[in-house]
Amino acid sequence: MPDDAVTQRLNVEGADPLTLSGVNDSNLTELARQTGARVALRGDVLTVSGPAETVDRATAIAQRMIDAARQRLPLEADDVLRMTLEVSRDGADTGDRIVLPGVRRVIQPKTPGQGEYLRLIAENDIVVGIGPAGTGKTYLAVAAAVDALMRKRVRRIILARPAVEAGESLGFLPGDMQAKVDPYLRPLYDALEDMMPADRMQRALETRIIEIAPLAYMRGRTLSDAFVILDEAQNATSAQMKMFLTRLGVNSRTVITGDKTQVDLPAREDSGLIQIERILTGIEGIAFHYLSDVDVVRHRLVRDIIKAYAADTA
Repeated sequence: MPDDAVTQRLNVEGADPLTLSGVNDSNLTELARQTGARVALRGDVLTVSGPAETVDRATAIAQRMIDAARQRLPLEADDVLRMTLEVSRDGADTGDRIVLPGVRRVIQPKTPGQGEYLRLIAENDIVVGIGPAGTGKTYLAVAAAVDALMRKRVRRIILARPAVEAGESLGFLPGDMQAKVDPYLRPLYDALEDMMPADRMQRALETRIIEIAPLAYMRGRTLSDAFVILDEAQNATSAQMKMFLTRLGVNSRTVITGDKTQVDLPAREDSGLIQIERILTGIEGIAFHYLSDVDVVRHRLVRDIIKAYAADTA
């Protein structure tokens, strides 16, 4: 061992060893690969060795891994990579967890950017979350909405999306209008299904405590005592966006999510998301939050794909 090498021993008692180490020690291997430290798990002790600066960084990441394993949270190599990025950004707090009753699920921001996003949702009446695919914009907003409903802070959840075709035509699909628009709304159903027991979700949809609908269905309504989410807002026209924002009623909270790189409207300048970014910034009670490739929580290749596209259009 080099003269400047140090060793740090971390107590992992209470942490699930398989969760911590990963299949075939994949998590520990990723920790070593990302930091250059030597890592070994023996019983209730995780040993981290190497140059002092390397060990300090690796220890900070390892502690996050241990905390996750103690809470029985999912932990894979991609999560270790995200933790590495968090520590690289000064180890900022990732925010509070959302514990949803009825499901064995803890929703926890995995990056500082996601933590800040949830904090802004808790503190503002309108939050606009802008960022690339895979950053948790919609998922975290739905989690916050379900949490507000379960805590009786609102009486209903309304989830809306513009029904804009992304280069494909669904006009000739069989079925009634609802059957034709359901493909656009499926991601919202998927998020809900991950956060609520199936029977409770079905009852909520039947009683309209939770409503999932195309944006056009919002016209003429007043959305009071509700948590309202507009997803894929980059495909809302300026007129639709104005219509949506003026639906906001008493004791309601709104989250608008979108990705400015995926505008499917005929003319990009028609996007209501791009317009409100220009005209609503600075209004008290409205917060804009920007997520980046660092906040991507899907497969690690998604981050690299986003970077590649960004470089190509620069």
